[in-house]
Amino acid sequence: MDDAATVGGGVEDTYGEDRATEEQLVTPWTVSVASGYNLLRDPRYNKGLAFTEKERETHYLRGLLPPTVISQELQERKIMHNIRQYQLPLQRYMAMMDLQEGNERLFYKLLIDNVEELLPIVYTPTVGEACQKYGSIFSRPQGLYISLKEKGKILEVLKNWPERSIQVIVVTDGERILGLGDLGCQGMGIPVGKLSLYTALGGVRPSACLPITLDVGTNNEELLNDEFYIGLRQRRAIGQEYADFLHEFMAAVKQNYGEKVLIQFEDFANHNAFDLLARYGTTHLVFNDDIQGTASVVLAGLVAALKLVGGTLAEHTYLFLGAGEAGTGIAELIALEMSRQTKTPIDECRKKIWLVDSKGLIVSARKESLQHFKKPWAHEHEHVGNLLDAVNAIKPTVLIGTSGKGQTFTQEVVEAISSFNEMPIILALSNPTSQAECTAEQAYTWSKGRAVFATGSPFDPVEYNGKIYVPGQANNAYIFPGFGLGVVMSGAIRVHDDMLLAASEALAQQVTQENFDKGLIYPPFSNIRKICAHIAANVAAKAYELGLASRRPRPKDLVKYAESCMYSPIYRNYR
Repeated sequence: MDDAATVGGGVEDTYGEDRATEEQLVTPWTVSVASGYNLLRDPRYNKGLAFTEKERETHYLRGLLPPTVISQELQERKIMHNIRQYQLPLQRYMAMMDLQEGNERLFYKLLIDNVEELLPIVYTPTVGEACQKYGSIFSRPQGLYISLKEKGKILEVLKNWPERSIQVIVVTDGERILGLGDLGCQGMGIPVGKLSLYTALGGVRPSACLPITLDVGTNNEELLNDEFYIGLRQRRAIGQEYADFLHEFMAAVKQNYGEKVLIQFEDFANHNAFDLLARYGTTHLVFNDDIQGTASVVLAGLVAALKLVGGTLAEHTYLFLGAGEAGTGIAELIALEMSRQTKTPIDECRKKIWLVDSKGLIVSARKESLQHFKKPWAHEHEHVGNLLDAVNAIKPTVLIGTSGKGQTFTQEVVEAISSFNEMPIILALSNPTSQAECTAEQAYTWSKGRAVFATGSPFDPVEYNGKIYVPGQANNAYIFPGFGLGVVMSGAIRVHDDMLLAASEALAQQVTQENFDKGLIYPPFSNIRKICAHIAANVAAKAYELGLASRRPRPKDLVKYAESCMYSPIYRNYR
């Protein structure tokens, strides 16, 4: 065939791509150094219209951009203006994801500078809706998808990821996404969102972060029948098949990235989450945010709340609605801190904490039928069938919701706990917003403005009897980015419970008197990078103290060192 007559318009078709028919194979050649057109399409180095005249000359960008040169700040103002025009949170989420795929530094600058406004977009609650619709909105793959098809080849799959120096992996199997259930492969939105926060809030370099979804199938009939579903169309693997697949994955991660890569388990179902943490906690650097991160952030809120309501942790009585990984994880960390403070055996401390599950109050008579992680919470008491009766029987000072079911803290429940507490502590922690056990307005109204209240997802301030109440947000984003930075910067090789207590302690110390005056038990997110630096320093200090840190020598000022380790999204100048 004559080259002049090809689709290429007379340009020599060196690799024969234009002459190939649809059935013929061509090689996807690429260039290794980003310049010109490729530079504009590399999200890590692209600066859009912020490329200087000199950079445009040096990097073959003349003519590929309009002539004007604008600053990163102006770009930021423009993008924020555009994002605010969207009516739907999901549209804002998609705009942010497009920005992340096109201009990484601008994405993180936007997120850091507007954290309170954008956090609910890239994280809960909007990320929940994004996961539900992930198949429909999916345009470019983010992270690694490792399915059962790759069994026996997981190490090869990890080697396909372009970055070699990975410090943090967030991995999910999509079985229990927020309070939304089994979303299978579409759960990828969670690892992507979490790692965005590791970078924006905790300052871990984006190139050192790897989101992974393990696709072992789904039991969600709706997804299995959805033509846009992006995962395996089969029922979930269970038992030995599942255990073998996970074991191959964990071994491959350690082999490929070494001992010091932090593996964060995210949104695994209860029956797998506890087993994985127990199985790999002694051999790998692992952390389960739903069990340990939630516990750490809630404990910090309780420690801060004591300054408002008085007393010590051990002097309060706790009642949980929900006895899954979040509920039992929080309960265990509270008991651990109580035991540490009072020098009392942890079994004694557990007796101050009561849990209600779908069958009622967890009591000794039910012990034989309970899952192993619920058994430590089975105390001597007669059977109580529902939450309201449990509140009246136990008379808790602290009510914590981790049920994943909305509107379960009814008016009767809130009025009951308010009847025997001057300032009841009520934490409605289930995500997303639609699954919260009660709203901020309900909590303040039904308690006549006396509740110390916090939620898992954000709620607007509430006016009651002429006073403005600002609900706190017990958001894991307070803990895991700083915790991860502390682990990475100390070169920790294992996670110890005392490191979680250190993170809680650091967060509680960041709540100021001004915050308390507004009824807040968490500091505002506007200071989150400073908060994360303090958490990282406390976690690292504990790792050094426990002999788990491998980075030597230990820095003199850990807070300053943490701040110096943080990724900055400011544009770099190119030579």
